[in-house]
Amino acid sequence: MTGLKAVVFDCDGVLIDTISSWRIIHEHFGTESGPMLDQFLKGGISDEEFMADDIGHWKSVQPQIHRDELMRCFQGINLNPGARELVDALKSRDVVVCIVSAGVDLLIGTIAQMLKVDDWVANGFQYDDDGFLLDDGVVRVPAHYKGDMVEKISRIQDIEPHQICSVGDNHTDLSMRIPGSRFIGFNPSKQMAYDGFNEAGVPIVEGNDCRNLWPLLFPDEPELFTNSTSDD
Repeated sequence: MTGLKAVVFDCDGVLIDTISSWRIIHEHFGTESGPMLDQFLKGGISDEEFMADDIGHWKSVQPQIHRDELMRCFQGINLNPGARELVDALKSRDVVVCIVSAGVDLLIGTIAQMLKVDDWVANGFQYDDDGFLLDDGVVRVPAHYKGDMVEKISRIQDIEPHQICSVGDNHTDLSMRIPGSRFIGFNPSKQMAYDGFNEAGVPIVEGNDCRNLWPLLFPDEPELFTNSTSDD
């Protein structure tokens, strides 16, 4: 990809080995989104409605949920193979690396710090003065309109859209592909994502090894990670 100056990653399912930071909290409380998830993925309900519904499920099990307990839910989450190497290689070439995620900021912020990315944004929660979870979430990245944040990155970093490539694992991540920019589908786990990527005509990387993104990002040097034996 000639003139690449920025790569914007989704996080869940791309940089880390879980497809949903929201699902991790559901697993902790023994709950699930149920049919609301399908409605949300199809654009039938708003991010605010979906987040409030998820929080309602958790608080029906445990009315008082502290921020520290939510943070503990994410212990043991690992980077996907090659994530650190890919980000380091991009940064060594002065490529701006950002995360735009509709996931939970408690986790996404930790990953952003771990990988030392240039910028990141994610959704989150509201808490009372004692740190207990309130009923409504904080929407910073609408899942179906992630391109707004990519456009903001383009302006702030003074980078043209054709110099930007976004990477995501879900069909909603296609909204990151602002006019003139590129997009790579990464390890899609849902048929809806496959169908969306195929319909959009974007390249798809199978499997969860982030190093396999390199040949699509830098086709002139596709062998960079061929002999890598690093473990993440």
